[in-house]
Amino acid sequence: MLRNLILALGLTAALGACAAEPPGRAGGATAAAPAAALPAQADEAAITAAMGQLLPGTPIERIGPSPLPGLAEVAVRGRVLYISNDGRYLLVEGSLIDVPGKVNLTRLSEGSLRRDLLDAVPAERRIIFPAAEQKHRVTVFTDIDCGYCRQLHQQIADYNRLGITVEYLFYPRAGIGSESFEQAVAVWCSHNRTGALTAAKGGLVLPPANCDNPVRADYELGQKVGVTGTPAIYAENGVEIGGYLAPSEMLARLEEMAAQAR
Repeated sequence: MLRNLILALGLTAALGACAAEPPGRAGGATAAAPAAALPAQADEAAITAAMGQLLPGTPIERIGPSPLPGLAEVAVRGRVLYISNDGRYLLVEGSLIDVPGKVNLTRLSEGSLRRDLLDAVPAERRIIFPAAEQKHRVTVFTDIDCGYCRQLHQQIADYNRLGITVEYLFYPRAGIGSESFEQAVAVWCSHNRTGALTAAKGGLVLPPANCDNPVRADYELGQKVGVTGTPAIYAENGVEIGGYLAPSEMLARLEEMAAQAR
């Protein structure tokens, strides 16, 4: 996972710093050389090379300007990192906050990236439990066997009653070809997908089935948007609102986000 790679990178850097003798310690303190001014525009080639050294094999989805002069935003697997325009300095933790507006700008940038990916999934590739009077719509990456996924689904009528439409995509945590993956395929191949999903989440083991299905594509999409656990719940703007949330808590979170947007 990207987070583990970043944490490992931070640990390696810290250990290296501890092992090295600070310049000038033995023979008296010396002033550090001033850092060169950062270029005003992002050097995409330098940034790409730097990210390739730090996170080899991890595709970069977007490089663009950030609100801070001298820093660029780099989108990697649904997450936003900040790197200097020359590719030399990387910020690996934390969010960029607009203090007067009390807005998490990093979260919004990540949401924009995810929204584009999620909006590309048509309704016919989702299993939808619609609200009669829709106020909000969420996309939920779900796993058949996940305990919190099952708890969420047991309350599906309550979410719908509060005006929240729930649209499911599959994310079998055990991976492609696992038992959970095959059960997801069986749900999709059923003539009544909503009923089959409810039955499977209730503990019924469905008979194996084979048909054209989006389970692998859903799983791969989940990796692109940065799913690390299930349920992974995303608002219409692509912002992740958390894992399991009780119906009233989810509504409050969605209403808060809508108020901030206004």
